[in-house]
Amino acid sequence: MTVPQAKVLGLTIPDPDLKYNEQTGHYDFGEINWEEFWNVVNGNGPCNRERMEARIKAHEEGAWVRDAAMAYAEKQKIRTEKQVNVA
Repeated sequence: MTVPQAKVLGLTIPDPDLKYNEQTGHYDFGEINWEEFWNVVNGNGPCNRERMEARIKAHEEGAWVRDAAMAYAEKQKIRTEKQVNVA
């Protein structure tokens, strides 16, 4: 499914063995480099540093949202407790 999408976007898939198989109606692909795959999965990929920096920045910049949500939840809890005590 992704090969035609990549072609529409003008992307090149880095697999010299990638070929459309008329019999199956799917693409056949080359051997997977498992060492490279697991290296990336384990955090040693080419964009890992940038990805982690972006994730940390987003987490830090979103702290105010989490703080506001917790303050609102605490306010709602106190309001509910007051209602229960009045009843």
